[in-house]
Amino acid sequence: MRSHRALAAIAAAVLAVPSLAVAQQRTLWLSEGYGFLFDAGVDTLRAFEVTSVSCIPSFTASAATAPPGASAAYRLSGAPVTVLLLPDTATGGMRFHMNGAASDVILRRAAEKPAVCNKPTPNTPTSNFDVFTRTWAEQYGFFDLKRVNWATIVDANRGRVTDSTSPKELFAIRQGMIEPLHDAHTYLGAPNDSSLRFSGFRGASGATSRDQFPRFLAIVDRYLATPLRKFCQGQLEFGMLTNDIGYLRIRSFSRYAPDGSFDSGLIALDAALDTIFSGASSWKGLVTDVRLNGGGADPLGLAIARRLTSKDYIAYTKEARLNPNDASRWTTGQASWVRTTNRPGFRGPVVHLIGLHSVSAAETFTQALLDREPEVIRVGENTQGVFSDVLGRRLPNGWRFGLPNERFITDGKAYDGKGIPPMIRVPVFSAADLERGRDSAIEKALEILGEPRR
Repeated sequence: MRSHRALAAIAAAVLAVPSLAVAQQRTLWLSEGYGFLFDAGVDTLRAFEVTSVSCIPSFTASAATAPPGASAAYRLSGAPVTVLLLPDTATGGMRFHMNGAASDVILRRAAEKPAVCNKPTPNTPTSNFDVFTRTWAEQYGFFDLKRVNWATIVDANRGRVTDSTSPKELFAIRQGMIEPLHDAHTYLGAPNDSSLRFSGFRGASGATSRDQFPRFLAIVDRYLATPLRKFCQGQLEFGMLTNDIGYLRIRSFSRYAPDGSFDSGLIALDAALDTIFSGASSWKGLVTDVRLNGGGADPLGLAIARRLTSKDYIAYTKEARLNPNDASRWTTGQASWVRTTNRPGFRGPVVHLIGLHSVSAAETFTQALLDREPEVIRVGENTQGVFSDVLGRRLPNGWRFGLPNERFITDGKAYDGKGIPPMIRVPVFSAADLERGRDSAIEKALEILGEPRR
C-alpha cells in the first residue's frame, strides 16, 4: 500500500487578503470533495472530518513561514510536512498544496460550520457504525465498479449492532462489510490492539506470497552482469543486465531520505538518477522493474519518468469524488505532466516489468509511461488496481480507517479495479519459475531488447 499515503491535511486561508497575517479572526473553509471542514487562524489550523451524521476532530497544524506566492503555510504536528495555501483565481477560494501529492484540494469559504459540527459526535457502538458507513457512502468512489450496493450491505448489518456490541464484534462486522471489495487502499484498525487490524488486497490464484519475495529478488540478481548499486536508502537499485542494457529496480516511492520528507527524498532521487544515467548514452535499452513495489509519492514517479522522455506530455489527470449523494460526480481534473529535463536520462527503448504487487504509486508511475515516446513495452501481469491516495479517517472511539476517493485518468481511461494490463503477458514470480530458478519476465525483456535467450 502507498504507506497509507492518505491526504495528510488541508489548510485554510482568509479570502481576498494577501496573507493570513493580516487577518485576526478565524475563518472557515470546506473542501471540494474529501469531507473536510477547516477552522483557520493566524497561528493554528484545526481540521474536522465531516459526514451528514458526524463531525470528528482530525488534526491541528501550526503556522509556518509562507514562501512567495503562498497565502499561508502550516506545519503538521508530528510529521515532516508543510502545507501551502495558494490563491485559486478560478474559484475565488484557495488551493491546498502539499509537496508529494499529485493534485491540490480546492477550498471554498464557509459562512458557518455545518450544523452537525455544533454538537459532539457520540461515542457508542451504533454511532461508530453510522460514522463508518456514512463515510463510505459519501466518499468511496468505486461501488459501481465493484458491483456493490452499499445501502443493502449497511441495512443487512445495522441490526447486528447495538450499544452493547463489543469492540471485537464491531470490528468483525465492519471488516466483513469491506473485505469483499478486495481493495488494497482500504484499511481498518484499533491503534491500541494489534489483533484488530485489516488491510484489503486483490489476490489472484497462484500469486506470489510476500514471504517469497527475498527468494525471487535473489533469482533476479543472477541475471545481472554487474552488482546492484543501492540508492535512496535502498529503495532504488541499479545494475547492468549486459554491457549495454541497464536494469532499474524501484522498490518503493517513499523513504528516499533519512528525515522521511518528500523534499529531501526528491533531492536524493535526482542525485541518484544523475549517477545512474551518467553512462546511458552507450545503452541500447533499459529495463525498469516495479513488480515488488508498494507505492509512495506519485511525483517521485514523475521525476523518474521525466528522465525517459524528450518531449512534454500529460501523465494523468486526477479527480476526486465530489458529491456525497452522487458517486457519479467528480471534481474538475488536475493534470500532472511529465516534463523534459536536461539532466542525465535515457530516451531509448524501455521495457517495464509489472505485476500484482505493483501497487498505488507504482501504478501511477506505470500510468505516467503510457504516452511516452518511443512506446514503453509493459511485460508481466496486471497491476493491483489502486491509484487514489488513501483518505484516512477516524471514528469517535479512536479507531482509524481508510478508503480511496480519487481516480487517475489517462487518455480518457482509469484503471481502478483490474489494474494496468501488460502488453506482453508473462507469469510474474510463478511457482514454476521459483522451482527453476528463472525469471520469465527478465528473459522476455532481454529478448525484446535484442538479447539472445540465455
